[in-house]
Amino acid sequence: MISFTSAQLDAWLTSFIFPLARVLALLASAPFFNNLAQPKRIRLVLGIVITLALVPVLPPIPAVPPGSWIGMAILAQQIIIGVLLGLTLRIAFVAINLTGELIGMQMGLSFAVFYDPKSAGQTPVLAEFLGLIVMLVFLSMNGHLLTLAVLTESFKLLPISTTPFHIGGIGSFLAWSSVLFSAGLLMALPLITAILITNLAMGVLARVAPQLNIFAVGFPVTLTAGFVLLMFSIPYFGAAMENLFDQAFRAMATVIRMSSPPLS
Repeated sequence: MISFTSAQLDAWLTSFIFPLARVLALLASAPFFNNLAQPKRIRLVLGIVITLALVPVLPPIPAVPPGSWIGMAILAQQIIIGVLLGLTLRIAFVAINLTGELIGMQMGLSFAVFYDPKSAGQTPVLAEFLGLIVMLVFLSMNGHLLTLAVLTESFKLLPISTTPFHIGGIGSFLAWSSVLFSAGLLMALPLITAILITNLAMGVLARVAPQLNIFAVGFPVTLTAGFVLLMFSIPYFGAAMENLFDQAFRAMATVIRMSSPPLS
């Protein structure tokens, strides 16, 4: 008859629960994995499968009962680490959404919004369109597999221990979050500049021909110019997105390194 002691049960739970907390936290916050269209049961099963695959290669885990105060602190620490990694990658996707909102606002499409179940709010159509393109680029470069690779490396660089993680990881994440505005504006700047030139030309035309109804003509011209410029600009978005994703994965590695406790 197979029998095991409570100490063995605690050891098994410890070696599984703590890594599972970090894995599920990343799946709940990282793009593609946290899509609300995916059932929660599927994400839970995926997290369990990933954890079972990682447990044999993880560094030694301290034998702390998960139900103790120290165990709860370790559990909370793993959740924070997973959420930090997921949000670090999400910054790149939010920057693209900002690009779409800025371009749409200049084109006069700021009123064209619809309910997005992913964000549980109103999202501009152009931002959603660019978001779909970004997701396709992300999957084409195996970004989902790279995310899991970074998660695996995080257990080596930042192993599960009773030592609290360093606050520098949060500071590194906050520093990286500034790219949300800079990258979003830089990617939208060429189209914003071109549409601004179009508006200036329409203003000059209104001065030359005052009888022309600029409000009736200006909107179709701006909208058409925006779509034409967007059509010629989309082929160049891929390289810019790949560069942004490369920076995002580097930022994830930096967050892991800065979260590691300093050597005494």
